[in-house]
Amino acid sequence: MPEMPEVEGLVEFLRGRITGLRIDKATVSAINALKTYDPPLTALVGTTVVGVERHGKFVDVAIEGGIHLIFHLAKAGWLRWYDALPATVIKPGKTPIALRVGFDDGAGFDLTEAGTKKSLAVYAVRSPDEVPGIARLGPEPLSPGFDRAAFGALLEGRRTQIKGVLRDQSIIAGVGNAYSDEILHVAKMSPYALAANLSAEEVDRLFAAMTATLAEAITEARGKPPADLKDAKRRGMRVHGRRGEACPACGDEVRSVFFADNSLEYCPTCQTGGKLLADRRLSRLLK
Repeated sequence: MPEMPEVEGLVEFLRGRITGLRIDKATVSAINALKTYDPPLTALVGTTVVGVERHGKFVDVAIEGGIHLIFHLAKAGWLRWYDALPATVIKPGKTPIALRVGFDDGAGFDLTEAGTKKSLAVYAVRSPDEVPGIARLGPEPLSPGFDRAAFGALLEGRRTQIKGVLRDQSIIAGVGNAYSDEILHVAKMSPYALAANLSAEEVDRLFAAMTATLAEAITEARGKPPADLKDAKRRGMRVHGRRGEACPACGDEVRSVFFADNSLEYCPTCQTGGKLLADRRLSRLLK
């Protein structure tokens, strides 16, 4: 799933490429992806892009007249950019393309989604807060006003595993499965540690790991075209998606815990005192 660093890279690319362009085409080929009907997508045609912003994992293309084209790429979605938009006709149900947008200079993009589970979402709204997922977002972890004290306040009293806290968009915006693994590895913390039980020193360490990991990933994503962003993300991972490989910090084997539709990766030596975490389908720790 694209997370904050990749989405930020995508936003920066689009901001530099489409701001000031007129939209000549906006076609939905996966009707289930379109979550709104007023204003209609046809209202975008003939209008000019005035800016591109990010809200958590949402991309917000602001259009003159106060309309926002907003999309969330979900788990298997991505943006495919074309300097010359294909003229081929999109056949609903016969393509992974969910949305096609074209501009007056001939360029454009498709939003695509792989697999059979369709979660990619597209909205045309007059205010970003009309999108439920944006309205419930927690603070941005790298925003100037979000400091160690604010982070600590979010964790107080939460008897929830820290992995889940980091992934909860209503608590902290933009972090998902991959970067929560990376942050916890850098912080040398078990994904099962309870947020409410963390010591002040552990909260310090976790906050430092979160800000450094995300800032580093954004720097890596910056300036890359959409086609290169996902590979850059994979190359930068220390433990996520690296089951069976050597931990870059200590050399131990990176292990996985599998869930119904995803997994987490961790290093036993760095994060759990050498203990192996059981597959959560067993709902217990290996002794």
